[in-house]
Order: sequence, then C-alpha cells, then structure tokens
Amino acid sequence: MAPREIVETRNPWLRWLLLGIGWASVALGIAGIFLPVLPTTPFLLLAAACFVRSSRRFYLWLVGHPRLGPWICDYLDGEGIPLKGKVYAIGLMWASILLSCYLVPLLPARVFMLGSASLVTLYILRQKTRR
Repeated sequence: MAPREIVETRNPWLRWLLLGIGWASVALGIAGIFLPVLPTTPFLLLAAACFVRSSRRFYLWLVGHPRLGPWICDYLDGEGIPLKGKVYAIGLMWASILLSCYLVPLLPARVFMLGSASLVTLYILRQKTRR
C-alpha cells in the first residue's frame, strides 16, 4: 500500500528531524509488539507519516515489511483488526495491568493504569473487526 504521491521535504533539517522521529517511532512500535501497555499501531503510523515526507525508500520499506507493513496498511485501508488480534491484545493488556496493579501499591498509579487500560479496551472494541 503506497500513497499516490510521496512528497519528500526539501528542507534538510526538517528531513533529518522527520527521519529521527520516524526511526524512533519504528523502535517504539516494535517494542509495543512485546510490551502490552505500549501501543504498536500509532507509533508505526507516525513512522509512516514521517517517512512519507522524508524518505521514499524508508516509507516503502516500512509499508512493504512482512511483519510491520500489515499493521499500517490494514489500519489505513480501514479493514480493521482481526478478532484474534483484539482478543490477544485486550487479554494480554489486562493481564499485565492487573499484575502491575498488584505490584504497585500507589493508588493514583493503579487508577491511572486501570483508566488507561479501560480507554484502550474501548478503542480496540470500537475498531472494525476484520474477518
């Protein structure tokens, strides 16, 4: 999935800034695959947005990547999230949040974690379910 036109910025400072943010977002997105409280798709979408303005090569690599590309393309195409992915994401997130709440004795931290998990759960459930 590639946009009709990739327009790279001509400003070298902006290009380097976008490349840096893009690669940092890729790293955070990859970390989010393994850390349930860190989102994956928003970081990969941010990386794609940065790369589309800074590097055609990196953008095409990202959307064509066999593991990372489908996260971006499915979301941008509006195809939604597979049911198995929703169940896995919500289940793993709640398991880690409940364990964290057990280990962290601070009430404000627990409230923040439970509130965040609730909002992320609502967001995931509201997304279209892909067959």
